[in-house]
Amino acid sequence: MLADDSIQSMGGKARAVALSDEQRAEIAKKAAAARWSLPKATHEGDLKLGDAVIHAAVLEDGRRVLTQSDVMRALGRARQAKGRAYYDGDVNLPAFLTAKNLKPFIPADLYVTSSQVEFRPLKGVVAFGYPADLLPKVCDVFLKARDAGNVLKPNQMHIAKQADVLMRALAHVGIIALVDEATGHQYDRAKNALAEILEKFIAKELQGWTKTFPMEFYEHIFRLQHWPFNPKSVKRPSVIGHYTNNIIYKRLAPNVLKELRQKNPIVDGRRKHKLFQWLTGDVGHPKLKSHIDGVLALMRVSDTWDEFTKLVKKAYPIIETTELGMEIELKEK
Repeated sequence: MLADDSIQSMGGKARAVALSDEQRAEIAKKAAAARWSLPKATHEGDLKLGDAVIHAAVLEDGRRVLTQSDVMRALGRARQAKGRAYYDGDVNLPAFLTAKNLKPFIPADLYVTSSQVEFRPLKGVVAFGYPADLLPKVCDVFLKARDAGNVLKPNQMHIAKQADVLMRALAHVGIIALVDEATGHQYDRAKNALAEILEKFIAKELQGWTKTFPMEFYEHIFRLQHWPFNPKSVKRPSVIGHYTNNIIYKRLAPNVLKELRQKNPIVDGRRKHKLFQWLTGDVGHPKLKSHIDGVLALMRVSDTWDEFTKLVKKAYPIIETTELGMEIELKEK
């Protein structure tokens, strides 16, 4: 029996035959709507690293991505048919990082930043990629495993060799700058880039209050600071506000915290509303929720406040936008 004639495949075909014309039309309509809701590429181009050519894109929300298939090819296509015991089965990591022997070399922030990105390319309907900064992080995992000695399997050594080649190519220029150069995005950065970012994130009118910060966020702050925690008490040290601004709002997008403070000034010693009530519903608030989820993941794997803050600075650096539209990473102590 051919693979296409498996029991599962035959069952799928039978269900398709049983669908009415109206049901098929509704399924197709939903699928089309899902595709059109994906972030769209504004710039595309080929990135040359050594002998590897990787297709890159800049998305409308500013994210830089590398085509999934090209990343795997550049790394030597690490697809091996292995039993379940060989892999850890972590769904948050690309398949080529799920081998158990690599786990000690995978930093916590890689779990947060390694999710697959689905987007609409300039040509075609749907494309799959990885965040651009995933590539050097993946290379670093294999190189550290190689340098540890007697860790990599024979069929992983060629990946480490490819990682070495890629890291040498990336040694002098950051991956984000290379993607912008390859796609031509650097020439289209307008002087009003900061205003455009703020327009997407900051609402023109106050939004309704909804529970946004989960109790777990505060529980972890107290745990990492070794403070006693009472979930029934609403009283919290004032420094938690400073922590929230630094961990969350400063790292959402350039100047967002400054704009939120201007929208929601201190009156009679306190702000009348929550900062998140001035975030837009389509971009600002979803990005905030996503960022909180990522921060919670880092909190869960941290044992001390210092360990956690180091992970936050690495996973979510503070980005500033210059008057020329150039994004620069703020150096933190």
